[in-house]
Amino acid sequence: MTNIAAHALEKAKKAGADKASCSVTSGRKDEFNAEANKFSLLRTLFEDELSLNVIMGGRKGTISINKLDMASVDAAVEECVAMAASAAPDEAEDIAPLIENKNFTRNIGGADMGKLFSRSKEFLQQVMDEYPNVSVEMQTHFGSGKTTYLNTNGVEFTDEGEHYYMQPMFSAKEGEAASSFNYYAAVVNNLNTPFMDWGMLRTLIAESARSVHTRVVDDKFVGKIILTPACEDMIWHTIIGNFLSTGSLINGTSRWKDALDTKVTDAKLTMRAAPLHPSILSDERFTSDGFVSQDFDYIKDGVLKSFALSLYGANKTGKPRAANTSYYNLEIAPGDAALADMIKGVDKGILVNRFSGAQPGPSGDVSGVAKNSFLIENGQVTDAISETMLSFNVVDILQNIPAISKERCENGISVLPWFCFDGVTISG
Repeated sequence: MTNIAAHALEKAKKAGADKASCSVTSGRKDEFNAEANKFSLLRTLFEDELSLNVIMGGRKGTISINKLDMASVDAAVEECVAMAASAAPDEAEDIAPLIENKNFTRNIGGADMGKLFSRSKEFLQQVMDEYPNVSVEMQTHFGSGKTTYLNTNGVEFTDEGEHYYMQPMFSAKEGEAASSFNYYAAVVNNLNTPFMDWGMLRTLIAESARSVHTRVVDDKFVGKIILTPACEDMIWHTIIGNFLSTGSLINGTSRWKDALDTKVTDAKLTMRAAPLHPSILSDERFTSDGFVSQDFDYIKDGVLKSFALSLYGANKTGKPRAANTSYYNLEIAPGDAALADMIKGVDKGILVNRFSGAQPGPSGDVSGVAKNSFLIENGQVTDAISETMLSFNVVDILQNIPAISKERCENGISVLPWFCFDGVTISG
């Protein structure tokens, strides 16, 4: 793989490239699939990819291919150089300087497909025994792979790793009535724990089982919601995409573009991009633009500490580059409230497990439908609700966060607590 990347860079330089970077990945997945609680497929997938970036006179070309034979690599280099030659010049285009070269290894001893099958079978049987009205489609796999990154400044990284992955999709049915589907994903480095006990999975399946018959929220009110870790895209991904990302900062649409080192949220919130967290296994060890990855705070005690800027974004905006590009491997600090007490503090509101809405606008206004969610009345979680509209402004509700849970959920991808937010418009 190193030879392939070096060959691509050398060919690009001979074709006139001033700077270039290349990553080569070779991976394998050994995968079980199940449908309607029964195994349906065993397969092995091989995934090869070469990604090349070429800069010529400030003009950039980018290409990715899924073949690693030399004829395909040579053709990709020629096409990438041609793309760069015809692109508009941009002085912000660059590659990482040589600081340090590293090799990373996170192997776990190879695949135990027998145990993976046993755990998968055990999970399907548990669902049938404990939640007989729930039907599951599921993918479980053992993944292994290696990535090599080189650039013409002499940067060289390799990262080799292995993991187990599980993603079920499930819904419940009784006669003609059915719940909305839900799903979950988790990454682990061993099979010591039954799937049912991974992260929030048991809770979500149990809630699906009792969501066949739902209640209509028949009025409109402004109240509180409890946001579970299963619904991370509703707030946290919106913050990153709308206020911290390269695109929003280059376009000037971010409401926080001039807010670095100022208070932007309630002081209870500390939010990190944390691929190096010991519980996060779906991660990176070096960035897509050629730097060793480090954890960093987006927000610390309510103060904005970093944007999610790539090297290009930092050069373009003049703002600091983010210390990793694994932006969605989030760790959010726990609060001081027990989840049970948080729920008791809600007179009328919604427990939100999943949210479906349009892409939020630059203002941070969010509107969409709460799915797989429950009504909270007088401090108790009561009935599953039919699809209910939620409307709020992200920036506004982050200013005063009533509570964050002591408990956190870990799924190998993120480490998140439960949040209580106020000022949400809820309408049936």
